[in-house]
Amino acid sequence: MAVPDRVLTNHDLEKMVDTSDQWIRERTGMFARRVSDDSTAASDLAFQASEKALAASNVSAEDLDAILVATVSGDYSWPATACILQKKLGAKNAMAFDLSAACSGFVYGLSIAQAYIQSGQYKNILLVGVDLLTKVVDWTDRNTCVLFGDGAGAVVIQPHEEKGVLCSELGADGSAADMLCVRCGGSRVPVTQEALDEKKQFLFMNGREIFRYAVRGMLQSCNKVLERTQKTIDDVSLIIPHQANTRILEAVAQKLGLSLKERFYLNIEKYANTSAATIPIALHESLEEGRLKQGDLAIFVSFGGGLTWGANLVQF
Repeated sequence: MAVPDRVLTNHDLEKMVDTSDQWIRERTGMFARRVSDDSTAASDLAFQASEKALAASNVSAEDLDAILVATVSGDYSWPATACILQKKLGAKNAMAFDLSAACSGFVYGLSIAQAYIQSGQYKNILLVGVDLLTKVVDWTDRNTCVLFGDGAGAVVIQPHEEKGVLCSELGADGSAADMLCVRCGGSRVPVTQEALDEKKQFLFMNGREIFRYAVRGMLQSCNKVLERTQKTIDDVSLIIPHQANTRILEAVAQKLGLSLKERFYLNIEKYANTSAATIPIALHESLEEGRLKQGDLAIFVSFGGGLTWGANLVQF
């Protein structure tokens, strides 16, 4: 994992917008987030996390067959941040592309990597979740600027007879695409002075509706991966969810009949919502803390703009 050095706390935000530490904590569970400086782009954090992942897995950059980068805040609209990362790593033998599924990007990416591995097409895949959403939030809008932080997480995926992704379940609902989006910068609404004046370059979110969709999508995904593999929730040692909001996760845990603190891994207080990076960052820290061991089953589950959602059932 990789996060910027700068820590922005709720107390710092109290000096910037009309909000309070208590208001943010009670509604989101967040206390701090990491914020990139002007010179840092998505590929920079992705590179830091990727080098650590390669070292930990004893895989050289030249051995990589594929680089997948899940992001909605890449260095440029195009070319792909994955191609920029390929150059930085020296992974000259790897194909590379970005995938856009917002906060569900890592879960979607893991499903794609699973398919590549199972087909035998690739043997060494680097998957990175990275987002710098602090660069696209309106720092005068207290409803959104308190929610996001910057970060990256990376994993190397290889074939294994017993371990790995057992099942993935993905979903989407494009009819609600306008509930969570950046409303200019694409071919529908190019960047114009009029769009900038209306602040359409910043992230927009309908929080109330997103909450409802998120609980339903995450719960449905968890239940489907268990059903498809004939497992029960009692077989699962740990759920690593997208770190969007503790109220959402409390609702999901309650509907699954689980204790949020005991069965879910949470680090939202430290990093806030890092979009596609939340799950790989949480995975890294859960492994460091010994929350996952050999033989354990884990569920990664997420929800994001698109709207998108999904889950992976993973054998460790």
